Amino acid sequence: MSLVVTGATGHLGRAVVESLLERGVPAADITATGRSTEKVADLAARGVTVVVADYKDPASLDAAFAGADKVLLVSSNDFDDRAGQHRNAIDAAQRAGVGHVVYTSGPKATTSSMLLMADHKATEEALAASGLTTTVLRNGWYVENYTPQLPTYLEHGIVGSAGEGKVSIALRRELGEAAAAVLTGEGHEGMVYELGGDAVTLLELAAIFSDVTGTTIAYTGVPVETFQGILVGAGLPEPVAAIFADVDRAISIGELEVNPTELAALLGRPATAAADAVRIALAE
Repeated sequence: MSLVVTGATGHLGRAVVESLLERGVPAADITATGRSTEKVADLAARGVTVVVADYKDPASLDAAFAGADKVLLVSSNDFDDRAGQHRNAIDAAQRAGVGHVVYTSGPKATTSSMLLMADHKATEEALAASGLTTTVLRNGWYVENYTPQLPTYLEHGIVGSAGEGKVSIALRRELGEAAAAVLTGEGHEGMVYELGGDAVTLLELAAIFSDVTGTTIAYTGVPVETFQGILVGAGLPEPVAAIFADVDRAISIGELEVNPTELAALLGRPATAAADAVRIALAE
């Protein structure tokens, strides 16, 4: 079976390829695509087919998807018409006659009010209208969205606008493992999975970081507008600051909290507990 993993030069796509190999999928059956394939030269050395493909270049997608049985469409990290980029990939999958497309979306994408979910909603709608056999993986927030900010947390604490809302967090590699389970498993056609691990408030997350580091890290709650101003003051462009502040607003109303059972079912075990996941991510 020919499996194509897009975005394999990124962290999630790479994790999926590694998980496929760990599951015993022959390297020759895996095609890893990305815009800068030198980042996955080691995968090529292990027998994985490595192909340059760019969502903005339909011809490159046609070449990458030719003969593919299943394609994992990892959502683009280029926010220049992201939904349009995804439509290019969907169109290419149709032209190639791909048997099954798996898409990495976001929590509650079709009903969420969060700014970041608009592109996911548009992509899910395009997939539904495409006639392709699909599975949607609505990945929750990575633990790794928070752990790189440890230096800031140590200096200023965690500041946010999430109130008492909870965000479901999981290790990126476990979400990659879930995607590999779908690509290699059966019975996932037409399914939409809400995937997340432990759900924590930002106050609870501050306590976890305090315990892991041995340093007290406080959580300070502020209004969304204040948080956005803080982010601008820290050097983020206004539009980017607005998106990040909106994430906390969405957390405050429960839009990033999902039931952990669906991720556990795909993994065959519960996702790593939040405190352990933070320790692992910081160690890596």
